[in-house]
Amino acid sequence: MQKHMYVLPFVILFLIFNFQQALAQKSGIETAGDIGLVSAPVAALTVALLQKDKQGTWQFTKGFLFNQAVTFGLKAGVNKPRPHDNGDNAFPSGHTSTTFQAASFIHKRYGFKYSIPSYALAGFTAFSRIDAQKHDGWDILAGAVIGIGSTMLFTTEYQQEHMELTFNTNEGDYLVGFKYTF
Repeated sequence: MQKHMYVLPFVILFLIFNFQQALAQKSGIETAGDIGLVSAPVAALTVALLQKDKQGTWQFTKGFLFNQAVTFGLKAGVNKPRPHDNGDNAFPSGHTSTTFQAASFIHKRYGFKYSIPSYALAGFTAFSRIDAQKHDGWDILAGAVIGIGSTMLFTTEYQQEHMELTFNTNEGDYLVGFKYTF
């Protein structure tokens, strides 16, 4: 793994420290969850770009777009009222599906240890939606499943060197080798 992967925890920590300002407001937890909605996909895309991982960037984009289409399609189709008369289109939670898609992308593409801060941010964002009385547990669970499922459909494990072709000669003998790492 390249040294750029170690930047992710610092990006996440920077974003979390910025939550302190949001927490000072009346609806601080909800505002912090809104920041998580933007921060999680930005962090995931930043990692792919720092890795110069064009395939990963494309996989993230496909997963993100699919996730948004399914989430907002279900919101419009189901039209479940939000708890405490806070509006409509509660099912599934868009904040949760977006943040869990970003966290699971980092997990599947680059490894679990790099995704721990992102999963913490996704969990906090999901909590913020319940705390703000915008969603119930089913909305959150569905959002997480849709977000993680979107990643599973489009994302493969990152491999810098997965194919190797070798050629060797010795006293008129020729040897060609091909190695593919799964």
